[in-house]
Amino acid sequence: MADLNRNEIPETQGQVEEKVQSMGQDKKEDILASFDTFKNYLGEKVEKGEKLGMNEEQLAKTAQKVADYLAAHEEPRNREEKLLQELWKVGNEEQQHQLAHLLVRLVQQ
Repeated sequence: MADLNRNEIPETQGQVEEKVQSMGQDKKEDILASFDTFKNYLGEKVEKGEKLGMNEEQLAKTAQKVADYLAAHEEPRNREEKLLQELWKVGNEEQQHQLAHLLVRLVQQ
């Protein structure tokens, strides 16, 4: 996941990839090991994004960029991630964007 600790909001897919790649393999493994851990991590990042003034659309666009990266570069570690990856791959861009919105809403609960 892209780290939104900075006051910067990732604008491009390249920036998202750079942030994820700089994270380190051990940290990625910890985050992706269980779906609950992934949801908690995503929830923390959404909360930080909200504190930075991001609205739901901006959060969903960032989540979409992260999901694009994960679908292309990471193997699913559990059934939930496998399902998300399969849904992501069969969806068109609009459907992926809606799924990103749903993921943001899921972790806001």
